[in-house]
Formats: sequence, structure tokens, C-alpha cells
Amino acid sequence: MGAEPFLNNNNNEATAPPLVLGLQPAALIDYVARVDWSLLDQVPGDRGGSLPVAIDELELILSRVKTHVNGSPKEQLVIKSDVKPHFQMSPDGQLVMKMLAGGSIANTVRGLSAGFGVSCGIIGAYGDNEQGQLFVSNMSSNGVNLSRLRMKNGPTGQCVCLVDDLGNRTMRPCLSNAVKVQADDLTRDDFKGSKWLLLRYGIFNVEVIQAAIKIAKQEGLFVSMDLASFEMVRNFKKPLLELLESGDIDLCFANEDEATELLRGEQNANPEVALEFLAKHCQWAVVTLGPNGCIAKHGKEIVQVPAIGESKAIDATGAGDLFASGFIYGLVKGLSLEECCKVGSCSGGSVIRSLGGEVTPENLQWMYKQMQTKGLPVPDIRK
Repeated sequence: MGAEPFLNNNNNEATAPPLVLGLQPAALIDYVARVDWSLLDQVPGDRGGSLPVAIDELELILSRVKTHVNGSPKEQLVIKSDVKPHFQMSPDGQLVMKMLAGGSIANTVRGLSAGFGVSCGIIGAYGDNEQGQLFVSNMSSNGVNLSRLRMKNGPTGQCVCLVDDLGNRTMRPCLSNAVKVQADDLTRDDFKGSKWLLLRYGIFNVEVIQAAIKIAKQEGLFVSMDLASFEMVRNFKKPLLELLESGDIDLCFANEDEATELLRGEQNANPEVALEFLAKHCQWAVVTLGPNGCIAKHGKEIVQVPAIGESKAIDATGAGDLFASGFIYGLVKGLSLEECCKVGSCSGGSVIRSLGGEVTPENLQWMYKQMQTKGLPVPDIRK
């Protein structure tokens, strides 16, 4: 199949399957940069969403970022590659770009592993290039099991994440030529013994998503799905509804924009109505509301939990992904629906305190303190 499995290099034995599996067909490197609106005006598409671009478009955006950061032209950037993730600094020492393993699923499983001590693995493929090695290094250093991650000949996916002064992020992924796992690459051994499969909706991955769900259900796994972006919901709603209405999605995460888009054109299309719609098809339904917290439903129970942390985000990249990490940790620990939401809010609140979709050690300690204050079970791995 043109794939070479990457040998697991963490301490878990190969015979011990991860509790949680994430399916991210294409490994991805995020270039996270702080910019002002004048640069965003030069980027096609709506602000705040995620719109696929070709490689030449991605390279053009990157070149503009490197010479226009926060409205101030910079000299040649200095790359510091002795740390993981990598950073690009201006000569005066200002952090202007952060490069790290990205993608919604990668963010969630990394957060679960590094922040909550939940054994996690990832199913996907990475290219035989520098970006692929950075993805592998970043994920393995955070304890993620890589035995189901294949190396293939070709490029690794890339994504530019542009963060404005309000902390909102605009994402432009380039996956059209990236290597990825195909449906026929998947085997039952990939899923055997695990309890959860995490997915992100994407029209270009529908075939492998469907194949993964089928095998996961045969192996008795719960399936969680994130709705990805309001553009994805808007442009490819029919296949999404088919997935939801299949009854195979046990847990669904949506942000406010995605939830509203799901029911656009119908009367009273709002997050509360969308939550009820999702709950008809999923055991657990969650709609995150940014600074207003979240609402969730399981069975007949509905809860609303406020956001935790600063009202102004440094960078909202990964907020929903890390919310999912905390919520799933709560489910794994057998917490109540409200407690799951509170842990999710602590986790999501921790990642927005710095640039990029990975929680820093300092912000992990902040998260544990928030959890302890609220009477939530703090992971034993805290240092």
C-alpha cells in the first residue's frame, strides 16, 4: 500500500492498545502567526474559518507573514530548530511564528496524553520530509502512540493559522497533495482493544471516515466527531447529515457557528435548537459558545457551563480541540455531564493563554489549579 508503519517509540508496549484513538488521515504542520487585519484582508475567504488552499497560495501567505507581523515589517527571521515545537523569531527576539504538529485530532489526542495521562494513539500518514519528522517528533514527545502512523512517499500537510489581535484565528490548510491514510489501509488490528475513536468531519476524508466508523463499531468503540468548520458544514451538509443520522456517532462537538450553520434556513436556527438536533442522533451532544462557555445534552439532561479563564484569548487556535480533550477525559473517568463540561472548559481555557494548539507546561499547571479549585479530579501525571 506504499505505507511503512512508524515503530512506536514511547514506553507503551505494542500489545497495549491505546484507550483513545484519533483518526487524522493526513499529518499536518501548523504555522501559527500573530498578524493584524491588514494582512487578513489580503487572504481570500472569510475571516475566522478554515478554507483549503493550494500549495502556491499557502507559500504566498507564509511569505507575507514573514515580512508583515502585527503591521511591522521584519528583517530576515531567525529559525530556532533546537526546540520542539520550532519557533521563528525576529532579530529582536519577538516570537512571530510557531511551528508544531497540528490538526484538530492531533491537538485533542496530544492534549489527552500530555495533559491528562490518557493513553492515546493516532491513525494517519506523514510524508518523508522535514515536516513529517517534525510531526512525529512533536507527537511522540507528548506520549502519543505512533504505531498506527504510516510514513508514505510524498509531502506532509501544512496549515497557516493567522491569529488577530482579538485572538481569533483564520486557518488555511493545504492538504491537496499531502500523503494520507486511505480506507483500504485500515485494519481491525488498528482499532482492536481501544474504547474511543475520535474523528473530524471533512468531505475529502468521507470514505476513510466511513471505513473507520464501520470497523470501530465492529470492535465496540465509541465514536466522537467534531464538525470541523462552518464552511465545511455549509458546503457539504448532506454527507454530514447522513453520518449523524446513521446513529454511529456517539458524541458530537460543534462550536456556535457550526451549530447555527447546521440548521441554517430553518426557523429558530440557534445553538440551543442545534443541540437538540444533535442529541436526537448522538448519546452526547456539545455546543461550545466561546467566551460564553458551552451547552451539552446527554439523554434528558441538559447543562450549561460558563467559560473558565481570561475573557480575551491570546490565540483561540485549539480551544475546541482541547475542550474535547477535557470532556473525553471526564467521560473516561466516569464524571457527570456537568463535570465533563467543566474539565473541558478548564482545558480549553488553558490553551488560549498562549500561541498555538499545544498547552505549555505553565498553562498545564494553571489548568490543574483550576480543576482543583472546582473539585474536579486532577490527573496523577501533574508535576
